[in-house]
Amino acid sequence: MNSTKPEPQAPHRADTFKLVAAGAIVLSALVAFYVFANHSLLARVIGLLAAAGAAVTIALKTERGAETFEFIQDARTELRKVAWPTRAETTQTTLVVIAMVVVMGLLLWLLDVLLFWLVRLVTG
Repeated sequence: MNSTKPEPQAPHRADTFKLVAAGAIVLSALVAFYVFANHSLLARVIGLLAAAGAAVTIALKTERGAETFEFIQDARTELRKVAWPTRAETTQTTLVVIAMVVVMGLLLWLLDVLLFWLVRLVTG
């Protein structure tokens, strides 16, 4: 039997090293964030964001990172193709949903009252 799907391959050694390095950068940035707690919060947050940016940049250089980035780009392209409802359609649909919730709430309340009345009638 011939399969058209390519078999999954093990990540390259360089990719593994890059992902470990990216993880180490994030971990060391988090440790530094708490170790330097007596310093400016703004400086620590900027350092944390810079480290996260560097880690993401390194991770995107891997094969899996490139695939993830391509997936995100394709998702954005598909999102632009969506036919979003107009404001009037959204308002109308919302009002219909609210009306149905109120109607169903009333029906369930009436059913509850009826069943309560029947149980009291039977049990005395």
